[in-house]
Amino acid sequence: MTGQATPQRESLGSILGGRKGAIDASLPPLAFVVGWLAAGSSIAWGSAAAIATAVVVGVLRLTRGDKARAVVVSLAAVIVAALIALHTGRAQDFFLIQVLSNVASALLWATSVVVRWPLLGVVVGLLLGQKTRWRKDPDLLRAYSRASLVWSLQYVLRVVVYLPLWWAGELVALGVARTAMTWPLQALTIAVSGWVLYRTLPKEHPGLRVVPGSGRE
Repeated sequence: MTGQATPQRESLGSILGGRKGAIDASLPPLAFVVGWLAAGSSIAWGSAAAIATAVVVGVLRLTRGDKARAVVVSLAAVIVAALIALHTGRAQDFFLIQVLSNVASALLWATSVVVRWPLLGVVVGLLLGQKTRWRKDPDLLRAYSRASLVWSLQYVLRVVVYLPLWWAGELVALGVARTAMTWPLQALTIAVSGWVLYRTLPKEHPGLRVVPGSGRE
């Protein structure tokens, strides 16, 4: 209808957020590398530095209201990474979980598109309290599918960088790459996937929030 206001579309970044979490996650691996270097290539000291940093980060997250379960899982991941490195005696194996998790994530996000359950739609739908109603809208399903491929590419890029460095035992380079490809890459992924999402949706589409009675429920 002429004169009808164009629906205000939210940015994907405002919905997903996550900058603090991504920054927090990059600190223990960085502490491992610093501890390893400071102690003369000692995996034990690197592990101690990483775990101590994870504990401090966990306490800070709890004070700002993060869920205890998420904090415990993050701390457990750092401890397991440290135990793997201590067990194998190879410092680069502290990053082995990261390599494997990015491989799994790349496959999972790509598969979600193939089976028509794009993970970006699942995540945003839950955050907006709309569960899976977005799947009834063909435009949203198509847009979420294309945008989810951007997220899959994010994990592929990490694997392409991490895997050769891990294989070559380049610990310092791994630490730098892990830091550079955490929040900066995630921010870029959110921005690009948001652009793809809205570029795919028709101009008259109301956006990510399914409007009751609009015929897009």
